[in-house]
Amino acid sequence: MKRKGILIVVSGFSGAGKGTLMKRLLQQYDNYALSVSMTTRNPREGETNGKEYFFVTRQEFEAQIEKDGLVEYASYCDNYYGTPKKYVEEQLEAGKDVILEIEIQGALKIKEKFPQALLMFVTPPSAEELRRRLEGRGTESSEVIMKRLKRAAEEAEGVENYDYLVVNDDLEECVAHMHRLVEAAKNTPARNEELINNIRKELETFA
Repeated sequence: MKRKGILIVVSGFSGAGKGTLMKRLLQQYDNYALSVSMTTRNPREGETNGKEYFFVTRQEFEAQIEKDGLVEYASYCDNYYGTPKKYVEEQLEAGKDVILEIEIQGALKIKEKFPQALLMFVTPPSAEELRRRLEGRGTESSEVIMKRLKRAAEEAEGVENYDYLVVNDDLEECVAHMHRLVEAAKNTPARNEELINNIRKELETFA
């Protein structure tokens, strides 16, 4: 019997290395699918519909909200961004483990809607290391870095609601560790009700 995939929500502090981790997971293991968001913003040069985003009109997006067609959504800088439910469900049915890279408030909303979702929070080994990584990018002013650190302090308040804390110290070790956590989570009884029910039915025929 082919198992459905599970929904994995990955959050973390800005500078914790979430994007790099996701990219490496997808390169190394073939059971993952990264969720593609829907947006009302215009495509940038080089972006393809269905790859970076599903690009839709405001009317189309609001129609999806009306018919509960989104896992979650938010408005940012006068544009909508959201996760299409149909895409996620298709990938899960195909046996893929779907990763949503999303901030903490959205993650907790998803856990309410999908209690079996696996929530993982990525952090560097220390706040000092987080500051060092942000500075090491060399792309942001000290003012922006301080804003990100302040935001991280706020985000740290909700971390205990996650299933796992993932410390991103060594990239390759962290990728392997995340994959092991996902594989373990897929084998919990609560995520295998269909399999358990089938075994029960078969056992009843022997009784």
